[in-house]
Amino acid sequence: MGKHGSLNRRFGAFALILVVMVLGLGIRLVDYQVVRAEQIREESFKSRSITQTLPALRGQIRDSSGQVLARTVFRYDVNAAPKNVGSIFKTVDGVRTERTVEQIVLELAPLVGLTPEELTERLAGDSEYSNLAKKVDAETYNAIRELGIPWIYFDPFADRLYPNGAVAGNVLGFVGSDGVPLAGLERQYNTCLAGIDGQETFERSAEGVRIPTSNVITQPTQNGGTLNLSIDANLQFFAQQVLADTVNDLDAQWASAVVVEVETGRLLAAAEAPSVDPNDPAASDSKDRGSKIFQSAFEPGSIMKSLTTAMVLDTKTADAYDKVRAPDYMKLDFAGGWIKDSFGHEPYNLTLGGVLRFSSNTGMSNFGVKIDKSTRHNYLQKFGFGSVSPLRFEGESSGILHDYQDWDKMTNHATTYGQGISVTGIQMAYAYQAMANDGVRLDPILVENCVSEDGTILYQPKQNSTRVLSKQSANLNINLMEKVVEFGGVGQNAGIDGYRVAGKTGTAQIKDGAGYGSQFAISFYGVAPAENPKFVVGVTIYKAVGVSNSLQATFPFKAIMQQALKSYRVPPSTSKSPDLPSGKFGEVETRN
Repeated sequence: MGKHGSLNRRFGAFALILVVMVLGLGIRLVDYQVVRAEQIREESFKSRSITQTLPALRGQIRDSSGQVLARTVFRYDVNAAPKNVGSIFKTVDGVRTERTVEQIVLELAPLVGLTPEELTERLAGDSEYSNLAKKVDAETYNAIRELGIPWIYFDPFADRLYPNGAVAGNVLGFVGSDGVPLAGLERQYNTCLAGIDGQETFERSAEGVRIPTSNVITQPTQNGGTLNLSIDANLQFFAQQVLADTVNDLDAQWASAVVVEVETGRLLAAAEAPSVDPNDPAASDSKDRGSKIFQSAFEPGSIMKSLTTAMVLDTKTADAYDKVRAPDYMKLDFAGGWIKDSFGHEPYNLTLGGVLRFSSNTGMSNFGVKIDKSTRHNYLQKFGFGSVSPLRFEGESSGILHDYQDWDKMTNHATTYGQGISVTGIQMAYAYQAMANDGVRLDPILVENCVSEDGTILYQPKQNSTRVLSKQSANLNINLMEKVVEFGGVGQNAGIDGYRVAGKTGTAQIKDGAGYGSQFAISFYGVAPAENPKFVVGVTIYKAVGVSNSLQATFPFKAIMQQALKSYRVPPSTSKSPDLPSGKFGEVETRN
């Protein structure tokens, strides 16, 4: 009994232990299968799921006709997981077929630009990553996808493309290799152009291969908006070609041309040479990657005289028939004060038209200083000088317009003929637009609007206007400017057969330290047709070797204005300019 009782006790204890173990195992099974099942499934999914970014397309930039100036395309890195490389099996209608690795290599090699031997080498090994090709285009990407290779995967990259190369490149700006905007409209309007990246999650197999149809879009992609410009790409291209030839022929540091539609204020061309190709900005010198039309200020010289004559007319300080004495050299009534014309001549008695025609510094000074400094300064501000344009282009210069209270006696005279003040091409172009537009200066329009992918207008500039001159004064001043082209010396080279053209030459010595050096900024700014102006064209050539007068600026002006008139089918003039005095002694000149 004792022996059997002891055995029974031992068996009972063993049975109890066994029961406890079974119960414990059961509890754990319940825990894993019921209580923690969801957690386990989530952890398992996480270990097999991948989240990747879906890059948004940067928005397009288009010209006034819808021509694409900048767009984004996707390019793809083609990668493989060598450890998963193997044959591909496919069952169709109950028949199982095999594509061997050797067959796949022969199909894939030409698409990734490798020989079969090179590709085979890259597919060898046990790694999870091997790059086969970088930044292939969409066509190649689709062709590779069609092969249905499960161990091939892709990394997408957004690549900025400028189909027209350097056309408007200095205005458009460019983006870096990482897609970050670095200059121009690309950076200024990044809020419009930049999209919002999306996200997708997909599941991969135990072998690390993406499982088809497992992708889930967790955040949709929002592409960037379209930036529509006033720029006419064809006219822009033409102007850039003309300027490139000009810079090359004259060995100039740079040249610029602005074309403005008078009645709307739309900027049709903002051309420069040298120019930058946004596809490869590193190929251009860093100083040539911005826009000198907005960023480089220069003393205007005699193109300022037409603004002074406008002020004289508008203030009724003089009319078209009043005269002043204009010697070739004039000493002023203060120490160191003197003014000199660009050529020697006997003293003339010049009207306002004569001052413009002969571009007399002395004559213009004698007319201009009759207006008090405060009034002239106010006119200059209304013309747009001394402040950046409403466009607020990146890095835009305001030029230099000192407060009239800071003008010394010499500056008081010099500002009448374009010294003691500096301007930008965009400022001067819109000052001329004001004179051509019955005295009303319009805010420049470069960006028409920004439109989202669904057609919503995200941005549209508000255009303001400023009355600078009376209509009568502005129109009469345009008529006086006609005499520069009709009878002037250098100015006659800006004439266009069949059209009445009004404009003004300008030659300004460039500052060199405290004084003026031997190099010049030469310009021609003008409008056509003079009787009903449609366009302002302004050309500036900077530091042309051996050039000291504005003759060379008339040729690109004429070519670009002709092209604008032709492109927009402006009919020729049917009237003649009015008879106004512009002779040496204030006579009405007789036409040939």
